Parts: sequence; structure tokens; C-alpha cells
Amino acid sequence: MNQNNNLAGQKKKTMARYIYLLSVFFLTLTGLGQMPIFKRYYIADIPGFGWLGQFYVTHYMHYLFAILLIAIITYMAVEYLLDGRKKIKITTSGYVRAGILLLLVITGGLLVIRNLAASTFAPGLIIFLDIAHVCLFVAILTAVMYCMLFKKKWTIVRERP
Repeated sequence: MNQNNNLAGQKKKTMARYIYLLSVFFLTLTGLGQMPIFKRYYIADIPGFGWLGQFYVTHYMHYLFAILLIAIITYMAVEYLLDGRKKIKITTSGYVRAGILLLLVITGGLLVIRNLAASTFAPGLIIFLDIAHVCLFVAILTAVMYCMLFKKKWTIVRERP
């Protein structure tokens, strides 16, 4: 019975990991699409990539995958808080990546609020949020590359006393 529960838990973690990776990939792709680089450098002219040059398509896809990312982050955080703390420990690199992701979600959420009709953000704040969001993207990209290069994991198994 315990082995079946363990197998089900592994499948959940694998599925969560794939959803996380898929959402991050499409957030990166659609986020770059918000800056019109795909149309400017004729990538959108390649057959099948025309949607990358459509601002509103990439804009709404970015929102959709941001919702998916927030959902999977919430799921993983709740699972860790309820059950995982006994079994796994978050590494320093895990805390760094989680912190950057949290700041990305906060700046992204504020940028969504800014896009609402009733919002009255100051122009300086909007510029700050835009630059912070892009810089945080570069920071998470750098952290991910560092962790891949040096094989740093989000979590490690807790040692049993």
C-alpha cells in the first residue's frame, strides 16, 4: 500500500514539474512577444509562427500561462507546507529561485492591475514595474542556468536522525 502511495506521489510531482516547465516556457515566449521582437526580426513571418507577431494573442496567452504558473506554485507550496517539510528541505538555491519567482509574480500582478481601466498608476511606477519585471526575468534565467550548470536542486531529502 505504501509503495502505491509513493508511486502516486511521484506521478503528481512529475506532472507538476512538466506543468511548471511548460508554463515557464510559454511565459518566456509570450513575454518576449510583448516586446515586438518576433515581428521586428521576421520570426513571425516563418510559417506557423505568425501568432507570435500578434500582440493580443501573446498578451492573453501570457496571462493564461501566468495563471497556470501561479496555480502550480501555490499547489507546490501548499504540498510542501502540509507534508513536504518532514521529508524534504529547500536548498539555498531553491530559496533564491523562489524569491525571484515571488517578485516576478508580484510585479506581474501589479502590471495586470495597471492594465485595468480604472488604474491610476504614476508613469514612474509603471516604468519601474516594467524594468523590474524584465530584470527579474533575467535574474531567474541566470539563476536557472547557474543551477543547471552546477546541478543545484530546489530541494534535498532530509536526513533521518
